[in-house]
Amino acid sequence: MLASSSPRRSELLAQSGLEFEVDSLPVEEDLNPGVDPLKLARDISSRKALAVAARHAGSLVIAADTFGVLDGKFLGKPQTAQQARDMLGKLSARKHTVISGFTILDTATGKAVSRAVKTEVFFKKLSTDEIEDYVGTGEPLDKAGAYAIQGLGKKLVRRIKGDYYNVIGLPLQALKEELKKFGVSLPAVPQSGFAVDSPAR
Repeated sequence: MLASSSPRRSELLAQSGLEFEVDSLPVEEDLNPGVDPLKLARDISSRKALAVAARHAGSLVIAADTFGVLDGKFLGKPQTAQQARDMLGKLSARKHTVISGFTILDTATGKAVSRAVKTEVFFKKLSTDEIEDYVGTGEPLDKAGAYAIQGLGKKLVRRIKGDYYNVIGLPLQALKEELKKFGVSLPAVPQSGFAVDSPAR
């Protein structure tokens, strides 16, 4: 059971060959700057898993949460074009960190594990026109950090260091490792097109 309404997470799990259903409930996602971001990502994913668990007895629930961090401040999802412009302007020619927390919960036994994974993303220097053109596509809206690395946003990224899929919203390699502890095999981790700590292609 995937406790997420994100189509990107559903696509990643489907590509990995895992069979699952989707169910999600909204939970409070207060990005408190005074909280350790790794702990916060784990805690939010845990709350998402617990919210859905009560409705699915005898199921394995997977939940996740993703956000960016720049200069110690959280980068959430822009709700307006201007918010997206401002966010992309701050990311230009800078390195930021994308953090995803995920929780696996076995509702039959109560066994649960939560992890957080971080990936460093290095942006190219963006001109005002490049930012405006990208915002005009509508892609940045409702995306953590105001870009989609798997979409047109890949043109903004110079290189990454860490798990590419983490930036999309689900660190597949770490998820695969933890699922083994629940007796579940993630059949495959799809090719990303991005190599660890190498220029984007």
